Amino acid sequence: MSDTLNLSAETRDRVGKGASRALRRDGRVPAVIYGNKQDPEGIHLNARELMKALMTGHFMNSVIMVDVGGKKVRTLAKDVAFDVVTDQPIHVDFLRIAKNATVTVAVPVTFTNEDDAPGIKRDGGVLNVVTHEIELTVEASNIPTEIVVDLTGREVGDSIHLSDIDLPNGAEATASEDAVTVATITPPTTLTAEDEALDAEVAEAQSAEAAAEGEDAEGEDKAEG
Repeated sequence: MSDTLNLSAETRDRVGKGASRALRRDGRVPAVIYGNKQDPEGIHLNARELMKALMTGHFMNSVIMVDVGGKKVRTLAKDVAFDVVTDQPIHVDFLRIAKNATVTVAVPVTFTNEDDAPGIKRDGGVLNVVTHEIELTVEASNIPTEIVVDLTGREVGDSIHLSDIDLPNGAEATASEDAVTVATITPPTTLTAEDEALDAEVAEAQSAEAAAEGEDAEGEDKAEG
């Protein structure tokens, strides 16, 4: 089960782009809490505290208790907007949830025991991950941190479907389990004679280009001298 995260916040008296820019200059990140049949509430968060929570790796699938002026609100993060240049968070949307609410979250998939998969360890097969996250409907108090797939015994050519995975108790996949391929074990890549010939041609062309650039540079030096 994922740990509950805690964030402190303050209410926002002003809205709009100008107010949001002013908050960001002061090291704050504007956000909004909505849902659960209540009016939306504008808040702002400490940017460093928010980044620390984001770096846990399970920010989007954890219950987040947001302390707004001493009042704790149980939420899930529904969206985080990032600056396209700095990659820093610039806005967060939180969804209010009841204590025993059933929620839909995307949970990351992890793989274990690759060394115990003959298709990988012995035959040099490659693990091809098709689905990195699985969307689950689960109680908010029991959201898993990850879904673990055991690769023990897997051979080249095997396909791992969602139906092959034991989901946490009480969790249900939103998609049809038979329709979701999580990963496959593919044969090792081998170079054909045509691939090797093409690589040789590319290397020869790059070498010739480098030599020509060197000659041009030498001619320019002589001309300047």
